[in-house]
Order: sequence, then structure tokens, then C-alpha cells
Amino acid sequence: QVQLEESGGGLVQAGGSVRLACAASGRTSSTYAMGWFRQAPGKEREFVARVTWSGGNIYYADSVKGRFTISRDNAKNMVYLQMNSLKPEDTAVYYCAASRKGTIIYDYWGQGTQVTVSS
Repeated sequence: QVQLEESGGGLVQAGGSVRLACAASGRTSSTYAMGWFRQAPGKEREFVARVTWSGGNIYYADSVKGRFTISRDNAKNMVYLQMNSLKPEDTAVYYCAASRKGTIIYDYWGQGTQVTVSS
């Protein structure tokens, strides 16, 4: 079992920055990749960024390329999402997720943290 807990969300003005953190606990050795997703009111959950524990392979959604940076600290079982140049469109609940080794499916999810960007 893997538990994920996000932190760092809050209210920020457009153009500002926020850093989200995700703490993974439990059987973290069984996980392969960590991802960030977000869901705005009335919209479907969408992919934001992902990083693998081994190799650090990173992918970003086009909407956040150049503005967001995902990183991880393997020793601490932590993953981060540095969000810069925030836009009102970035307002959403941000979720941390983990996939198990051998699958691309994200099996574990955190409770989410709200990020609100004011114009």
C-alpha cells in the first residue's frame, strides 16, 4: 500500500509562483512513476506532469511547458511541482498520483490540494 499526501496549495496572484509537494509513504519501492494531475470545477481531471523514480524521465502537458517543473527526491520519497507564471486557468485541485512498476496506470492518489490563481 502507498499513501500520498499533497501540500503547498493556496491563493496566489496571476504571474506568481507556488510549489506543491507530495509525500509518499508505505511501499514506495513498488512504485514506478509519480504524476501530477489537476481538476478544475466542471472539467475532467487532466494530466500535468510526470517523473519516473528511476532515470528521472519527465513529461509535461503542453499547457504547462516552460512554466512548471516537476522533480523528485528519491531518498525522501518526495515529488515536487514548481509552478511559475501562474494563470487564472491554472486554478484547480492538484493531485499527486503514483503508478506501480510494470504498469502505466496510476493506482494511488492523494487527496488533492487547492490552487487558486487570481487575475
